[in-house]
Amino acid sequence: MKKANLLENLKNRLKTYYVYLIILLSALFVFSVVRSVFRVFEAKQRTGQASEKVEKLKQENEELQRKLAEVKGEAYQEKQLRDKLGLAKEGEIVIVLPDKEILRKIVPVINEEEDTLPDPTWKKWLKLFY
Repeated sequence: MKKANLLENLKNRLKTYYVYLIILLSALFVFSVVRSVFRVFEAKQRTGQASEKVEKLKQENEELQRKLAEVKGEAYQEKQLRDKLGLAKEGEIVIVLPDKEILRKIVPVINEEEDTLPDPTWKKWLKLFY
């Protein structure tokens, strides 16, 4: 009977160890699944941020392409030649004005009179007596 009891006791212990082993493996599996879910969530956030950055860069690229097309245009080049180099087309006369400071010194000062209405009669009487 001792052997049967020992075998029974050993079987019960093995069952307990199996239960603990199954609980441990289940906990590891759940932990692994939760970690994977968080990784997927973080990857989704990074992808969203990257797509926003790509969209922003596309808009910036479009703006730069528009500016490049504008700079390559004849109107822009002509404006730069006129403004920066002082060049003119044939038959045009170029007038160069002095700086603003020199113009202020040359131009006479105009005293502007302030347009004010005369005082009403009741104010005149009030001033007269008080």
